[in-house]
Amino acid sequence: MLSDWPGMPPPNPEDLRTGVRAPLRLRVDYERMNSFFADYTKNLSKGGTFIKTTRPLEIGARCQFSFTLPALSEPLVLEGEVTWQLSTDAARARNEDPGMGIRFLFKDAAAQRDFESLIEKMMEDSLGPDATRALLKRG
Repeated sequence: MLSDWPGMPPPNPEDLRTGVRAPLRLRVDYERMNSFFADYTKNLSKGGTFIKTTRPLEIGARCQFSFTLPALSEPLVLEGEVTWQLSTDAARARNEDPGMGIRFLFKDAAAQRDFESLIEKMMEDSLGPDATRALLKRG
């Protein structure tokens, strides 16, 4: 697990990514064991996100994440699983933000396609169509 590397910093999570990430900052609300959290994403992809937080959930934890999107009147609620953590100390050593990596879990292929289309649209709105096409070709 990325959070358990005795005597050495965990590998850079960017080296383990398989999807293209867009630097989208969105408010995300989630609940775990009767505690409510409100944090922000650092980036977003079709398969997951990185949530900046000093209180990451444990690796393997699953919960619903509610994203506030400017294009939608209601929050987008997605099931997700914590796949890695970046502790405050490790983040400080790399001059990065602490937090947790989330892998999205979809109920079916149609829900995943709908979400992927939404993310592509958000990337185009944020980065422009040319930059989005270039990024998606890389991924």
